[in-house]
Amino acid sequence: MGGCFSDVKGAKEAVGGVNQKATNNNNDAVDFFYTSQGFQPLFTRIELSFSASDLLDMDITSKSDPMLVVYAKKGDGKLEELGRTEVITNCLNPEWIEKINIAFHFEIVQPLLFHVYDIDTTYHGVSTKTLKLKDQDFIGEASCNLSEIVTKQNRSLTLKLQGKRESIVQRNLGTVTIHAEETVASRNVVQISFRCTRLDNKDVFSKSDPFLRVSRLVETGGSIPICKTEVIDNNLNPKWKPVSLNFQQFGSKETPLLIECFDFNRSGSHSFIGKMHKSIADLEKLFNERKGANFLVPSKRRGQDKILKGQLFVDHYIEREQFSFIDYISSGFELNFMVAIDFTASNGNPQQPDSLHYINASGRLNAYQKAIMEVGEVIQFYDSDKMFPAWGFGGTVQSGAVSHCFNLNGGPPGSSEVAGVEGIMDAYSSALHTVRLSGPTLFGPVINTAAQMATESLSSYNSTKYYVLLIITDGIVTDLQESINAVVNASDLPLSILIVGVGGADFSGMEVLDADSGPRLRSSTGRVAARDIVQFVPMREVQRGQISVVQALLEELPDQFLGFMRSRDIKPIS
Repeated sequence: MGGCFSDVKGAKEAVGGVNQKATNNNNDAVDFFYTSQGFQPLFTRIELSFSASDLLDMDITSKSDPMLVVYAKKGDGKLEELGRTEVITNCLNPEWIEKINIAFHFEIVQPLLFHVYDIDTTYHGVSTKTLKLKDQDFIGEASCNLSEIVTKQNRSLTLKLQGKRESIVQRNLGTVTIHAEETVASRNVVQISFRCTRLDNKDVFSKSDPFLRVSRLVETGGSIPICKTEVIDNNLNPKWKPVSLNFQQFGSKETPLLIECFDFNRSGSHSFIGKMHKSIADLEKLFNERKGANFLVPSKRRGQDKILKGQLFVDHYIEREQFSFIDYISSGFELNFMVAIDFTASNGNPQQPDSLHYINASGRLNAYQKAIMEVGEVIQFYDSDKMFPAWGFGGTVQSGAVSHCFNLNGGPPGSSEVAGVEGIMDAYSSALHTVRLSGPTLFGPVINTAAQMATESLSSYNSTKYYVLLIITDGIVTDLQESINAVVNASDLPLSILIVGVGGADFSGMEVLDADSGPRLRSSTGRVAARDIVQFVPMREVQRGQISVVQALLEELPDQFLGFMRSRDIKPIS
């Protein structure tokens, strides 16, 4: 299929591996909530991998930058997006590394639709989940039932891409191949650090920019990529950041893996440096013996490979048990819900129907109420006492002063809790009659208050609490640097921050806080965030029906929770 398999963020970042963010339809928080409510049909969890061949070239000066989107066709004809792959730059024969997880129900028909898009270069660096598909060039679509894939002997199905509208002359748009594998839960994780020495130089005026791709060989032939390291610029003796792989990805320690080394080229046609076949057991042996393995390249003599001087070393190898989100929750850990609501004047007069705070007498929920209800319904399930701190910010309170963190229930300091989601809704409605909308939009005080509660919980013995702060806002954050400082300071605490943007404001500052498409946040003192704890979703995208607010907000929460637990070496309660 060629050597084009780089992601969109400059095409140089690592992809895949269990250190990467969980993507698409693999949401433990939401899944566990619904199954615990009694929705427990029998199903098998399936992982779908994708590749394509001979895609239509939509660009003029380069090749297409394809991304694949998977939809489920519902009984009413509507489409539900299940997930997106990464973007691969300058490539007409992509092999995507990102997988899509789906529950296979043998007793029902599950129609799937696959759309392939060429992502415009102006969107490179933007998180794929926020890409507006209508702004991208549509390459083609294909459809099948999930059962058609899993019943194939090799569990692979190749489909011809079609245009959205039938035309008299149908161009060749290429094909897409879907491979299905049953996922097997495994707690055993292997963390490996690779380095190389004496790699061949493929560049003329500089040195190679190498990266590794690791693929699992399958019994039916071929291979499935499972991870790619980042690119190391201008270096023939590179050392990469550690990658983590679990048994679900590589099968067993004896499963053959294909390890390939390439020289990165911005054109997408990466230069092949060498390859080798090694299992996890082989890599462990290299680490224990402190030996290197030589890369090979195919020789003109059939059945023989040329041995290169370049070698692969394993500098770090460790196997450990890695617990899941459900392992913690089912053992007694809790998610403590907190909410903060924007009372700035940009929301409009609450007495007027065009206000974002307008309470409709017919019972129709405004955007703030929708966000509270939808997110709260899920999060409250994980909190045993269902007593939630609720604050407002940016409003003039009864004292006559503007407050950037006041109790929504009107109570004195230290009494911010209300009972359940209904309590939040009631306190919010009451506050609209007593608080005058003001400004500016400051996040720092609210985040610092939530962080203080998380700090106090952390200092208690054997704490099992993890805090989730929901901020609902309509405006541009005024204290962006102060908010960044607050997020960075809270990044090593048991806290995640969910931000919902309502209305039509410019939310570019929120994307900065989210930090999905850039480096980790850095405070004004130079401190780098210990981990990503912010997830932002604009409500207008939800209202367009592109995504579910609960899925979009909570998709990163299990990984953020696990990241904290693992950083502190906190294990589930036995």
